[in-house]
Amino acid sequence: MGEPLKGGVIGAGVFGGHHARKYAGAKGAVLSAVLDTHHPDRAAALAVPLGGRAFHKLDEFLEACDVVTVASPASVHVEGALAALRAGKPVYIEKPIAISLADADKIMAEAAKQNLIVACGHQERVVFQAMGLFDIPEQPLRLESIRHGTPSERSLDVSVVLDLMIHDLDLALSLSNAQPVAVEGEGAIDFSGGWDQARAEVTFDDGFTAIFDSSRMALERKRSMKLVYPSGEVEIDFISRDFRNTTGFPLNPDYADTPAVKDTLATSVEGFLAAVRGEAPRPIVTAAEAARALDLALAVEQSLEDQG
Repeated sequence: MGEPLKGGVIGAGVFGGHHARKYAGAKGAVLSAVLDTHHPDRAAALAVPLGGRAFHKLDEFLEACDVVTVASPASVHVEGALAALRAGKPVYIEKPIAISLADADKIMAEAAKQNLIVACGHQERVVFQAMGLFDIPEQPLRLESIRHGTPSERSLDVSVVLDLMIHDLDLALSLSNAQPVAVEGEGAIDFSGGWDQARAEVTFDDGFTAIFDSSRMALERKRSMKLVYPSGEVEIDFISRDFRNTTGFPLNPDYADTPAVKDTLATSVEGFLAAVRGEAPRPIVTAAEAARALDLALAVEQSLEDQG
């Protein structure tokens, strides 16, 4: 396998901490560096116990890394990602890949120029893969998703669409070969000063319809999805990890007990590292796929604005 890959994490918040621990525990990798220019003490408190170093200068941080995770606030993802790519480092970016299509395009263009891997953290794909949903030989007719969370101080630099709904937008796009052609949405602005609750209906060019209901001002967490196929339905409760399947196509009832699903972030990070080493043809979610989810999320946001 050769020398372990030296992982670096930009951002020492909650998500940065998760990623740092995954590098520290990954086979064939070590945590080498953590950068948080706004919270250097927090970077040190995270990095040192895991065997890494804290940095406050970007260039010195990049010299200490072979691969980089960008886990800073979404509004500055593009800055860290471009700096890492220009330094020749493959990048894993927490979702969303960026907050504008222009920035996502810049990231993909630089990755192509440098011939480097870019992965994005849409980890719900791991769950669908383990369940066997990607193996159903039918296109879905309808999708209904609910993703409600309680108020939190995290990710308030973006709307609930880019914070929560984008997970389900990505899943809808991954399940269907069709293209979205129309979006209608409505939402509410609450504690963050931005869209904290949103409902959207997306119509695809083959008639597939997807309805998304997301909130970060709910009294309790709720995460569920209903998929309607020509042959039947699949209803999933992501919190209890139960599902009901009437399609006749086999799904894995023990998917929640698989190693991949028990730690979806580790699975996603290890998929990225495997792609970097050339052991896998691609990461679990590519930059192009993440940009497609972003494109649809921004269309939802535009619909919310149009509805007022």
